[in-house]
Amino acid sequence: MSGLIRWKWRDLMSVSSSAESLGILMARLTDGLVSRREWRGENRHAPTRSDANGISPAWEAFLPGQVALVGAGPGDPDLMTLKAWRMLNAADAVVYDRLVGDEILAQLPVHCERYYVGKACGNHSVPQDEIGALMVRLAGEGMRVVRLKGGDPGVFGRMGEELAALDDAAITRHIVPGITAASGAAAALGMPLTDRAHAQRLRFVTAQLCSKSEQPEWQQLARRDETLLFYMGLNRLEVICDELQRHGLPADWPMMLVANASLPEQQTLHGSLGNMVSRLAEHPLPTPCLIIVGSVCQMAAGRESELADAVAQAEAHMSCREAFEEAC
Repeated sequence: MSGLIRWKWRDLMSVSSSAESLGILMARLTDGLVSRREWRGENRHAPTRSDANGISPAWEAFLPGQVALVGAGPGDPDLMTLKAWRMLNAADAVVYDRLVGDEILAQLPVHCERYYVGKACGNHSVPQDEIGALMVRLAGEGMRVVRLKGGDPGVFGRMGEELAALDDAAITRHIVPGITAASGAAAALGMPLTDRAHAQRLRFVTAQLCSKSEQPEWQQLARRDETLLFYMGLNRLEVICDELQRHGLPADWPMMLVANASLPEQQTLHGSLGNMVSRLAEHPLPTPCLIIVGSVCQMAAGRESELADAVAQAEAHMSCREAFEEAC
């Protein structure tokens, strides 16, 4: 052990302080921890701290026969966490949904088995109970399994059901959070989700409601001092706009739609509760699409207007310059 520590210290001293070198060093340290545990012959099914309280400490290795529920973020690979990439690099199998982009999938290890279990509105390729059974089977075969989910696995990702399936099978699991779509969209638009002058409250709502008994409390949602984020709600846009107006918000209350947040193909549509349905009919957007309601939307609209003006001025300047050069 002392020799190993001395080697790690020499390795630490030999690398630069750049972010790339730090990432390499962290991977080596993680590999060293796994190797020492496997060399000591630790049983992968032995009780761990995560068995007792459902939490996997950051220092705990990702061992064969375990499952990691990992957030892939809103789409941009650069917005995934270092721990998420470490889990993926160690994975033997990845079970992923439709919100995980091709650019992320292209960076998975070559040896890694891939299982697509994506869901879309009205089209579930694999039932939820079969997803749980698949993870249990792969872990039972001794694989390191990553359940890769778009955004954050704990935000409208049915993580609770998947954890229950793993716990019932006594499978050790890790949870790696990701940047949820709301945060990714707000950052891409250069706007906050809360603001002292606009919104002191923030509420995430799923628009995929299965029955009348699961309808949200519209009276509670129709507030002027909060930002509303509706996930998976494009097909219920008209209901959302009508109910919020019926319960007190004005027709000119600002809102926006954001499709493919954080990706190069991101699209944004600004409007209000009174005109957004007609605007969407004129300018259709793809899914996934996030619905943002609240006065903070004005901040994003103002910023986009400023950027458009700056682009127009730059283009005008370039045209004048080109004309001057031609005249000379």
